[in-house]
Amino acid sequence: MRKIGGFRHGAFVTRKELQTLSRIRLREARALARLGMSDGAYYLAGYSIECALKACIAKLTQRHEFPNKERAIDGYGHRFGKLLEVAGLEQLLLRETRIDPAFLRNWDIVRLWKPDSRYTVSDAAITREFIEALEDRRHGILPWIKRHW
Repeated sequence: MRKIGGFRHGAFVTRKELQTLSRIRLREARALARLGMSDGAYYLAGYSIECALKACIAKLTQRHEFPNKERAIDGYGHRFGKLLEVAGLEQLLLRETRIDPAFLRNWDIVRLWKPDSRYTVSDAAITREFIEALEDRRHGILPWIKRHW
C-alpha cells in the first residue's frame, strides 16, 4: 500500500483523513469561488460536508466490529439526511434548528446540495451563500458538525 498526497491508496479512509479531506474540499471550494468558478466551488463545498459527516460516522465505528450491512451501505452514500441518520446526529440537528433560527437558515441552504450538482450551473451568489452557510462561525453547518466528529 502506498501513500498518495498523504493518504493511503487502496485502503479505507480513516476518520482523521476524512476530517482533513473536509478541510481540503472547503479550501478548494473557496479558491474556485474566488476565481469565479462557481459550479466547481458549489460541488466541492458539498463534498466538504459529506466528508465531515462521514468522519462522524467513522467516530462511531468500533474496532473489530462487524457492521450492520444497511448502515454501512448508507454510510457510503452522498445524501446528507442518510449520513446524519447513520452518524446519529438527526435529533441533535433537529434540536439545533429549533433553538437557532440562523442555523436553520444555513441548514436550509446546505441541505439542498446533491452530488448531481456537478451537472448543473451554479450562480456565484448561490455559491457564496452556500459557502457562508458552511463556514459561519456561530451558526454554520461545518462548525456544528466538527463538534461531533
